[in-house]
Amino acid sequence: MTGTIIAPAGLEAADILAELHARGFDEVWNAATFGQLLALPGSFVLLASVDDNPVGFIMMRVAADETEILTLAVDPEKRRAGTGRALLDAGLRKARDKGAVKAFLEVSERNAAAIALYTGAGWRETGRRARYYADGSDALMLSTSLI
Repeated sequence: MTGTIIAPAGLEAADILAELHARGFDEVWNAATFGQLLALPGSFVLLASVDDNPVGFIMMRVAADETEILTLAVDPEKRRAGTGRALLDAGLRKARDKGAVKAFLEVSERNAAAIALYTGAGWRETGRRARYYADGSDALMLSTSLI
């Protein structure tokens, strides 16, 4: 994490977000998808960079007193350096500042690294969506309190 800068990003970063997302996930979101998500009320992105090179991001949405992590991606070559946890913590702080008191997300049951990140940060499983992802895997529904 040394030398990592986490800063807000907007529509101008849609191509970068799409590229980072494609490196980390089989289900690709293009720049237009990121543009549509950023246009939703309460949506925001935090982009992590090392030496001006983007290495990861978190995209979230706050509605009323709840927030949802829409996606969190870290370049596979830059993982295991604390970037994911730093993005998670920064995103939750920003959501809390916007009035959120509870956070939600969905994660593939096959994504052991992400599940470890979230459960290690105190998230708990609250449900499951059968065959939610294109690969047929279930989505685990996780949540945590921000207060």
